[in-house]
Amino acid sequence: MRDFLPEDVRRRDHVIAIIKRVYERYGFEPLETPAVETLETLLGKYGEEGNQLIFKILKRGEHEATGQADLALRYDLTVPLARVMAEHRAKLPRLFKRYQIQPVWRADRPARGRFREFYQCDIDAVGSTSPLIEAEQCAAVSDVLVALGFSDFTIRLNHRQLLTAVLETANVRREDHGTALIALDALDKVGWDGLPSEFEKRGIGPALEGLKNALLPSDVSPAVSKAALEGLRSVGEGAVGQPFRAAEEHSARALRHGSKAIASLADLEQRLEGHQAGSQAVENLKRILDLVQNTSAGGRLEFDPSLARGLSYYTGAIMEVNVPDLAGSLGGGGRYDNLVGMFSGESIPACGFSLGLERILVVMGERGMFPPALKVNPADVLMAVFAEADLPDVIRAAGSLRAAGLRVLLYPEADKIGKQIKYAESRGIPAVAIMGESEIARGEVAIKLLAQRRQEVFPLDRAGEGVKALLGEVLG
Repeated sequence: MRDFLPEDVRRRDHVIAIIKRVYERYGFEPLETPAVETLETLLGKYGEEGNQLIFKILKRGEHEATGQADLALRYDLTVPLARVMAEHRAKLPRLFKRYQIQPVWRADRPARGRFREFYQCDIDAVGSTSPLIEAEQCAAVSDVLVALGFSDFTIRLNHRQLLTAVLETANVRREDHGTALIALDALDKVGWDGLPSEFEKRGIGPALEGLKNALLPSDVSPAVSKAALEGLRSVGEGAVGQPFRAAEEHSARALRHGSKAIASLADLEQRLEGHQAGSQAVENLKRILDLVQNTSAGGRLEFDPSLARGLSYYTGAIMEVNVPDLAGSLGGGGRYDNLVGMFSGESIPACGFSLGLERILVVMGERGMFPPALKVNPADVLMAVFAEADLPDVIRAAGSLRAAGLRVLLYPEADKIGKQIKYAESRGIPAVAIMGESEIARGEVAIKLLAQRRQEVFPLDRAGEGVKALLGEVLG
């Protein structure tokens, strides 16, 4: 758990404001849910490993001695949405598009960009099976990241039913499918070198070799295939999925990613011929890729047959967004057509994409991506106080400046002007408003620009606009 100091909060607010603005442009509406859910609501929705990471809340009062839990901190924002859809279905539209930006909690081991309390920035669409949903969500995420200043991200795409078909082709036992997907999902953290231990510790070591072979392109020699597979996550290879790409580079990025994605799908389509669910998944992915080409995400989406996503509620297309200098992802999501039905008893399709606020902030901070204009001081003007008797006039002047849209910090007590100016400089406040006895008598306020060592005097009734213009002139 962490404290957020003023600079941290400003950065967070900056990113959240951009995310909200983009999400709303796509027609998503805001939703909030309680931090605490019943334990029954959360258990069984995330798989066995997910269940172990839920922060449980023990019973209280007369039941405290039992040591049993009945509540929990929410693990994600998707399961609470499914509960909301079941409870409030009659009040919500047939097609409901919502965004939600709130904290979630997981009893995980902290690491770079990974915390026990963190914010998710979700978009979800409930009520449609159309692949346009996935395409638009990829576009919205792309627009968010571009607006934040990212240019080197890749959105990886796969399908749970395709993975199931691959697992069956690799002769992985059906009862081991869920475990194998959770192990495969660790690929971003441990790389291919560390993947054998992930499979071994889950008791499914023999499944890995067949799975690796099933994910290799058929038109590459075993030696080249092994080298490509081992390099799949290497930073030197650039965007995830490049080892599966043809050797030659195309000048147009959208064409390069798109043509490779279809080629990879075509290879798997041929391999899975006769597997009904696998073939349907391939067609669904093709349609998504085709639709995305007409959006801002068109040059950034690529098929990655190794993408798994560990949560057990996914049923269809799955997505994940990555940048080269982060081992994990900036976010991800997918289709979960059965989750709402667990609460409502009826089949209601849904799909969502979640961005991780903390990881975005970590990468932006390390890269120096925050705009210089981002406010790092508490005020535009410090209102100085010479004498206690001046306070009524000073308070009125501060109110006039605030009414003009200026941020004004009113010094809380009478003090030497030099001390007040020194405080303003230490806080990065660019101007000090001075109202001594003579200024008060004339109905004026003097504005001292500290860095420029310049002073201007304004009539009090026009001071707000005058100070704004003055600050705009010297600060840009």
